[in-house]
Amino acid sequence: MPTTKALNLAREEGLDLLEVSPNATPPVVKILDWGKFRYEQEKQKTKQKTVEIKGIRLGVKIGEHDLNTKLKLAEKFLLKKDKVKFQLRFKGREVVHKELGERLLNQIIERLSSVSEVEQAPQFTGRDMLMVLIPSTTNKKKEGMDNLSEEVKNAENQNS
Repeated sequence: MPTTKALNLAREEGLDLLEVSPNATPPVVKILDWGKFRYEQEKQKTKQKTVEIKGIRLGVKIGEHDLNTKLKLAEKFLLKKDKVKFQLRFKGREVVHKELGERLLNQIIERLSSVSEVEQAPQFTGRDMLMVLIPSTTNKKKEGMDNLSEEVKNAENQNS
């Protein structure tokens, strides 16, 4: 169909002529309501949730209270459906004791298991050990939050 005929047909119906594939021979066009088309596209963009990766840095010699604080923060991120990347940094001669880092990260996995799943297992890179947790897909989130809060309170009471 000639371009002028397609334009006239679109004007008669009160719609717009949209070029879908300009490089094809002959070019492919659509007759549609441009405002409605843009609205539908914007609506689809708002439905998409962008997942952020939140980073938490730790040291091998982290204290129990500091660890509890970091776990509360990680739990908050996970409940907001964000990924959490734990970065365990080894300083000086600490790098010799990789097993301490693995033990700490495995403890974190265990304590956050009710609200998270492991996406990337603890992995050693240079002087750092990295691990990524993603929000859990099960319905234990609320229950897990209560359990973690109780764990933190018990740990604080024992330290007092």
